[in-house]
Amino acid sequence: MRRIQAGSALSAFGLGFTVPYLYVYVAQVRDLGAATAGIVLAVFAMAALVVLPFSGRAIDRRGPVPVLLVASVVAAVGAVAMGFASSVPGAVGAAALLGAGTAVLQPALATMIVWCSTPVGRTRAFAMQFFLQNLGLGVGGLIGGLLVDTSRPGSFILLFSIEAAMFLVLAAIVGTVRMPGSPAFQGARPSEGGKGGVRALLGHKAMVQLCVLGFVLFFACYGQFESGLAAYGTEAAGIQPSTLGMALAANTAVIVAAQFLVLKFVERRRRSRVIAAVGLIWTVAWLIAGYAGLGHGSQAMATAAFVSTYALFGLGEAMLSPTVAPLVADLAPESMVGQYNSAFALVKQLALAVGPAVGGPMGAALHGPYIVTFVLFSLGITFLAVRLGKQLTPEQNQPSLALRPSKVVARHEPVRESETASA
Repeated sequence: MRRIQAGSALSAFGLGFTVPYLYVYVAQVRDLGAATAGIVLAVFAMAALVVLPFSGRAIDRRGPVPVLLVASVVAAVGAVAMGFASSVPGAVGAAALLGAGTAVLQPALATMIVWCSTPVGRTRAFAMQFFLQNLGLGVGGLIGGLLVDTSRPGSFILLFSIEAAMFLVLAAIVGTVRMPGSPAFQGARPSEGGKGGVRALLGHKAMVQLCVLGFVLFFACYGQFESGLAAYGTEAAGIQPSTLGMALAANTAVIVAAQFLVLKFVERRRRSRVIAAVGLIWTVAWLIAGYAGLGHGSQAMATAAFVSTYALFGLGEAMLSPTVAPLVADLAPESMVGQYNSAFALVKQLALAVGPAVGGPMGAALHGPYIVTFVLFSLGITFLAVRLGKQLTPEQNQPSLALRPSKVVARHEPVRESETASA
């Protein structure tokens, strides 16, 4: 497990080097224009949508390790190609490889964590993964910012080369992990109704509800960070662009500082109630964002409110990491863990694609409706979480119940003489 977590952190560290600067690199450094940069980012996202429906079945049939090794090599090739891309076809092709490779890493790593953990231990394992990934992204972005120089394309070649090296290091580390045999060959329980694949997943009511909830979660949070919320902050609240960096730093700082404090709270609560509480916290965050842009306060107050919004989002993220991902694993049949993880990753990717497209224009021009819309989405998270809780077994909703000793005490009654005689 430690090697899996270390590899996951290093891959996030590599992504942090380049993801914040991809638009600037394509549009300005390679001088391919804003339109090409937008196409490259779209291809990066679309590649993930194309490969994720197939990656889950491959993980379940071949195991997560071989799939992750292939994905790591594909991502490394894409990173190197992006570093040397000087034409539109080169940048688009590199984005397709990079997007496809990185998209498969997460469900493969999640399946490895599931195979190496118990239902009770998964809460802490996924919380650790989220913590290390955010730490890796933050540190990678910080170091990348110190190395990058828009006047020197060579500095970006260095960044993309470091990213490629991290993917190969991930492959090397994971290649040393000895996983248990695939549950598909160990008497895995059959799918409901004898169905398999997508049909079985769509027939699983609790999983479908979790996917709907997941889409709303990612749409209302991650899908707004660098698009709608950023546009709203600069246009409505009038904050400086540099404040966006402060807000993202506050978000990461809260996640890093609160993750394990929150974990102790989460482990003793029902998962559905924790997710419902996140919806309420994010409702408050959006109301504070509304005050920042519509409250007509001082610039300092608007800036403080905007940074607080990102901090509250970070608190919610820290609460979600030990609840949502382990719940996906606990809902999955033993032979379909990879497909369930990939399906949920696909839902996340869809939300991240739709979120900026909807939130960006609204955040820039429709300030009041933008805030009202996402206040309602956040309240919707609470409603959907409570509804999902009714579909879960007590152990799925709160794995710590499995650790409680039974309250049933055996009673020893004296043996009757007649029973002794008959014996």
